[in-house]
Amino acid sequence: MLDPVLQHWLEANAEALDQGRCDPQQVLGQLAAAKVLGVGVDPRQGGSGASVADAVETVASVASYSLAAAFVFWGQRAFIEYLLHSPNSALRERLLPSLLSGELAGATGLSNAMKFLSGIESLQVSATARGEQGWALNGRLHWVTNLRKGGFVVAAAIDRAEGGAPFVVAIPDGIAGVQRSPDLQLMGLQSSNTAALDFDQVALGRDWLLHEDARQFLPAVRPAFLGLQCGMAIGLARRALQEAQGHLQGVRSVLAQTLEAQRELLADVVSELKAGLLDGRFLGNPASLFKVRISLAEIVGEALQLELQASGGKAYLSEYGAGFARRWRESAFVPIVTPSLVQLRAELQRQARAA
Repeated sequence: MLDPVLQHWLEANAEALDQGRCDPQQVLGQLAAAKVLGVGVDPRQGGSGASVADAVETVASVASYSLAAAFVFWGQRAFIEYLLHSPNSALRERLLPSLLSGELAGATGLSNAMKFLSGIESLQVSATARGEQGWALNGRLHWVTNLRKGGFVVAAAIDRAEGGAPFVVAIPDGIAGVQRSPDLQLMGLQSSNTAALDFDQVALGRDWLLHEDARQFLPAVRPAFLGLQCGMAIGLARRALQEAQGHLQGVRSVLAQTLEAQRELLADVVSELKAGLLDGRFLGNPASLFKVRISLAEIVGEALQLELQASGGKAYLSEYGAGFARRWRESAFVPIVTPSLVQLRAELQRQARAA
């Protein structure tokens, strides 16, 4: 259960968050005050305990009110997960407290890297070594969420100009050569601090290194990266099915059986996701995680169709259907968030041919 204060804030501000009428700087503070950022983090490291599966449920709870807020939550919590997997304990100890408190925004920045891992895309940021001290970074990340203007740190996978294994770093804002674009003009999710980042001869020291080898690090964090992302779809699907249930009177009761079947399917897929995150099967078999992500996106689409059919024409009236219209826009984001369903299906096809 979410903190009631957070529930009320999300419910009251969901439309404004989606349309960009709510100050995006507020989102992390609200999440931090409700103590959700530390779910799945060891109490000895400042968290509230439980598992990454519980963190997925918490993302889902936020998404049932606002996908924009859940998108920010995912970015923050994914970056926290990177720190938890990094061998750089000094960096973890330096950044983790301010990330858990919401004072510092963490941006995943690894969407490009996850596509690189599957051979879909080359890395977009390269580094030239500067002796033993660090590197000079150049390149662009085209789409990054949670780049809060009040202070952020972004994770990025970096190609070595001189050759060798790519590596993963955390890059703080405010250093010379880091340029944030204006917020991208999205169809919704506007209060999510989503923008592009350019790097021009950015001098970065080795103390910001998350991992020496991206090809080792990325598969290790991919289950949490995608699992937490799945929380957004789960929460949206649950809310749409809940709203549909509330309209099943009279002739629309004909939808009850279909609605129950969708609920059962959603519960089964969520159980599969949680089991895979907890027992580690997704580490050696990422295809099974890709299939879960695809299934959840399809369920979201079906759930929104059910909400529309159960609501009838009322859903199309601005006076009554604002919540549905927002969820419809939110549902359009689920198939395209990186890795998109097209990219996942292409990867599954490639693996099938290679088998």
